[in-house]
Amino acid sequence: MDPGFNGDGCQVAIADRSPLTMGVEEEFLLLDTLSGSNLPVADEVLARLSGQALEQSRHEFRESMIEMVTPVCGDLTQLREHLASSRAEAAAAGAALGAQLVAVGATPLREAAISRPAAERYERIIGHFGPVALDPALCGCHVHIGVPDRELAVQVCNHLRPWLPVVQAIAANSPFHAGVDTGYASWRSIQMERWPSLGPSPYFASAAEYDRTVQQLITAGVMLDVGMVLWYARPSARYPTVEVRVADVLPTVDDAVVVAGLVRALVVTVLDDIRAGLPAPRLRTGLLTAAHWRAARDGLEGHLVNATAGELVPAWELVDDLLRFVGPALTRDGDLQAVIAGLDRLRIEGSGAERQRRVHRRTGDLRDVLAYLAAETTGDGAR
Repeated sequence: MDPGFNGDGCQVAIADRSPLTMGVEEEFLLLDTLSGSNLPVADEVLARLSGQALEQSRHEFRESMIEMVTPVCGDLTQLREHLASSRAEAAAAGAALGAQLVAVGATPLREAAISRPAAERYERIIGHFGPVALDPALCGCHVHIGVPDRELAVQVCNHLRPWLPVVQAIAANSPFHAGVDTGYASWRSIQMERWPSLGPSPYFASAAEYDRTVQQLITAGVMLDVGMVLWYARPSARYPTVEVRVADVLPTVDDAVVVAGLVRALVVTVLDDIRAGLPAPRLRTGLLTAAHWRAARDGLEGHLVNATAGELVPAWELVDDLLRFVGPALTRDGDLQAVIAGLDRLRIEGSGAERQRRVHRRTGDLRDVLAYLAAETTGDGAR
């Protein structure tokens, strides 16, 4: 370890420059193959899994959702293999029960029976937050990057703030809700804003300030515990990682790999900045919130707010800026070509939200969109 400073004079430990480890948590909907409605069969699906697939699976806040978690991975090839296998096995288990495993950020049609696993913590959340906790199911993709030093993890989150709206736009994959086009590329992002502990990561001068603030928010009732820190980037409460949780679940394995590769490269790049003593940008909160809102609305198909300059620019201009920013890190870890290829595909085919809308424009039937998404989830779709 060699020392670095966070820009506020606080010394932090900097790890060596070997590739950072990563892991991905993906949440999926279980949908009725005929009606497209959410199907509360998570218990039955999980019971059909075995071996590593079972070890990688989790219950979620709805019985119509499951979560699949990769092991710790050292490179994108390994990550891709785990994502593909876990999606395939979960989809097979669901198919045996008449349920499609669908990678989509928000409930697209209806969730007639909002059922949840029997867990005391879930009951506490519902009792405390009321109807907010009873919204239809939402599915995200959370990327963990290994940063074992907690002081350093807090500083990394500070440095990530300007770039997370761009990651959010790349991952936008939830345009439909209650059977209609919401006008947003990521309705999940908008729906989740009802939670009081969610939003852009605040700036913290130290891990002590982070801990003090979280405890104050728990005392205030905004959070029940540290697990309810829902900021877009946070030191994980469970693992020695920085967790980026701004993305909708991605429609394909390749899309998820691109987002994971960009997030790891972002963490590597800002670690270099911290090592060099560069301070994190001090962004205006209102402008950063606006940048996330615009990312949720437009995705890649419109304009984004440059949170540093305060300018509205074409989305792909900021994506290109991001790629230039993290290019050396991508090269260092051998990820540059894979990420460029993935972004080039998104540039041609559009975000997950745009691809859904394209199917809907062609057929006019949202169930066709869901069938398309189910095929994309497991790699069986033809673009």
